[in-house]
Amino acid sequence: MSGIYWLASYFKSGNTWFRAFLQNLLEDGDRPVDINELATGRLASYRGWIDEVLGFDSADLDTDEIERLRPEVYRWSSRDGETAYHKIHDAYTYTVDGEPLVSREATLGALYILRNPLDVAPSYANHIGLSLDETIAYMGDHQYVVCKSHKKLPAQLRQKLLSWSGHVLSWADAPALNRHILRYEDMQADPVAAFTGAVRFLGLPDDPVRIEKAIRFSDFGELSRQEAEKGFYERPPCAERFFRQGKSGSWRDRLTPEQVARIVADHGEVMRRFGYLDADGRPL
Repeated sequence: MSGIYWLASYFKSGNTWFRAFLQNLLEDGDRPVDINELATGRLASYRGWIDEVLGFDSADLDTDEIERLRPEVYRWSSRDGETAYHKIHDAYTYTVDGEPLVSREATLGALYILRNPLDVAPSYANHIGLSLDETIAYMGDHQYVVCKSHKKLPAQLRQKLLSWSGHVLSWADAPALNRHILRYEDMQADPVAAFTGAVRFLGLPDDPVRIEKAIRFSDFGELSRQEAEKGFYERPPCAERFFRQGKSGSWRDRLTPEQVARIVADHGEVMRRFGYLDADGRPL
């Protein structure tokens, strides 16, 4: 089937982990794939992809003009007769023409990878080299945008993230979108069930032996080992490591009570909906 499955997530929510699993599953080799050769698909905001399809330099356009063309780029790319799996961090937003950024015609579905914002905050702070308080403020900003610099030409296009809650809901509640929500915590607690559900959603063979091997070849210990041995090209310059702890619940040792309260105040409704708060509003 021709079209795109989007591997969507807020930053530091397990997207790279899932891509490593998917690559191992597709290759079905006798050793783990190289983390620097993950080839499941391009990043939706990668400028080089846009320029290649357009046939001219997007530097000649402003960000709004580029955004209007992105759905057409994905539509054109989806016509090659293949099923593709592309990573995306943009929220599910619309162009000024009212068209979904990802193009309805191009999209077969979206696998949305979700992580507790209490754990996202310290991981994302490390990723962007800012303090926890600054990062928590960005996560609560309904107009948060990355790669918006006008002083230089970044390799990635502008991405509207919205707040953490806004990002989650944009994908979870997008009308007429074929979606599957995969929680980071379930990937850890019951990887076989979590990854098997994702594999079925993506229309791939759910061979238990292949899935178990792909899980083993992409576990956090293996990803960390490879990064320590040869580095990881996706690691931002400000971060010491890309694959840090990879644990659920580490926020208890990283966040102050005031920081926890702020995140819950900003995102409590969505946290409760997806099982991150108990009935009394306490973090789980």
